[in-house]
Amino acid sequence: MEPIIEFRNFTFKYKSQKEPTLYDINLKIYPGEKVLIAGPSGSGKSTLAHCVNALIPCSFPGKTQGELIVKGMTPKEEGVFGMSKTVGTVLQDTNGQFIGLTVAEDLAFALENDAIPQDEMKKRVMEAAKVTDMTAFMHHSPSDLSGGQKQRVSMGGVLVDDVEILLFDEPLANLDPATGKSTIALIDDIMKQKNVTVLIIEHRLEDVLYKDVDRIIVVGEGRIVSDTTPDELLASDILIREGIREPLYVTALKHTGAKIRPEDHPQHIETMDVSKYVSGVREWFESTRSEHPVLTTPPALEVKDLKFSYTEGEPVLQGVSFTIRKGEMLSLVGRNGAGKSTLSSLICGFIKPDAGEILLNGEDISPLSIKERGERIGLVMQSPGQMISKPMIREEVGLGLAVRGVPEDEINKRVDETLKICGLYPFRNWPVGALSFGQKKRVTIASILVMQPEIMILDEPTAGQDYRHYTEVMEFLKKLNEDMGLTIMMITHDMHLMLEYTDRALVLTDGTLIADAAPSEILTDESIADRAYLKKTSLYDLAVKCGIEPPSEFADHFISYERKLRENESRETEASGAQTGGITTGEADS
Repeated sequence: MEPIIEFRNFTFKYKSQKEPTLYDINLKIYPGEKVLIAGPSGSGKSTLAHCVNALIPCSFPGKTQGELIVKGMTPKEEGVFGMSKTVGTVLQDTNGQFIGLTVAEDLAFALENDAIPQDEMKKRVMEAAKVTDMTAFMHHSPSDLSGGQKQRVSMGGVLVDDVEILLFDEPLANLDPATGKSTIALIDDIMKQKNVTVLIIEHRLEDVLYKDVDRIIVVGEGRIVSDTTPDELLASDILIREGIREPLYVTALKHTGAKIRPEDHPQHIETMDVSKYVSGVREWFESTRSEHPVLTTPPALEVKDLKFSYTEGEPVLQGVSFTIRKGEMLSLVGRNGAGKSTLSSLICGFIKPDAGEILLNGEDISPLSIKERGERIGLVMQSPGQMISKPMIREEVGLGLAVRGVPEDEINKRVDETLKICGLYPFRNWPVGALSFGQKKRVTIASILVMQPEIMILDEPTAGQDYRHYTEVMEFLKKLNEDMGLTIMMITHDMHLMLEYTDRALVLTDGTLIADAAPSEILTDESIADRAYLKKTSLYDLAVKCGIEPPSEFADHFISYERKLRENESRETEASGAQTGGITTGEADS
């Protein structure tokens, strides 16, 4: 069989860079395959994909060597428009792909460009809507849809062209766990119905493996590090070496000292043969028992019977009540549209509640303006681009103080102190544009931290980040929480973050608080996970298969073990940094 995509000794260097991003790539992908491309940020995986759909070199110019053939065509000669007839691309930010005012118009856009007759156009649009289960939303505006529905419209928009290759660039980055799961199932269904070739670029490897993939290609520093089956890859240490998060059950098995074998089919915990590992898992679990830490500090924030509606008669929040204690670090989770962002907007004063109270240190904050609340409650948005407005780091971090009329000497002092805390002091005179995504994220945190807030709310602090950057951001936040006593609430879809870094989670569903408990309890409770569009942790399945009851205790044990490992690594890094006098990992983010 002839490959549908073939790279031959292919090298690519961006026009603005000195060194190539891709080196001597040799790769064949065959018709009907589903291939996952994984790798840390900056490894070259997105560059590899952009070569296939001709965004490189047409939109991102640079120099290429070697050959790339896609369905008998050379992408750089065909151009983006020419390749779009063969390669359909669904971007990470689906909002950037919408053209039409309604779902139907958006699905028809490519066909209108090709002057397809009306009858044929309507037929193909309805077929695409049916495949993506969007027939009931044809007259809706794309902007009014949920994250998962937007993904479906984007898929439909490329399916109307009868493409032979579907390319997904981080399709799960902004989706809640259950919607991500249904997206992976939909991609699998489309692949089987349409007999297309599928390429998926994604950090959330365990979520993609919910459905079978034929191969996983691991990219590292511009080269193909591994090209093998999921079973072979999970039995190796390649993912760990390349800074990619393994499925949690695989990590747990390796913590017990087990040597995972490909023939036990570790791609799915549901079908994996764990019989040879049961005694080791049980012995590891029994070695120590974990306890839930209980905070006894005074309340920092109290929300009492909060109600809110954007439109009368359509409640978004219905009688929500909870307490956050001083120095606590907790997560707020739930499906897209559950009311999480609305709740944070109410706390920050951007909108006013219909009923209920919000107390800060026991005092009603309803009389406080947005500016006054902002000095005590800081909000860090998901994307650094939503917050950064100054070209230089020092200016950006000191902006809030300057606006409030703080004297320049005081601004300089507080900015320097904050930059040191955030590991950004070596870059204090740099332009923001020269920083990596992870560093920009820390700049936005610094710009809030310099205001010396009592509470910090972070919206998806790790969205779209690889495992190394995820760990750096979360370890940094944990340090702020422990060393400064900063109270932190994180709005997140990342169940790993919720498990690993918080001891308590609030679960919102349809504007109602349905759970307030330890993450391990929530993610091993099938009814709560289903109602809130969460994803039951694979640690639950491993515990059940090994006869461990209750599964939540096994999850707690895993979390405790992981935290101890990170603490030991952190101490070793600090000791190494002190001996060499060099910049620590947090400061040298690349």
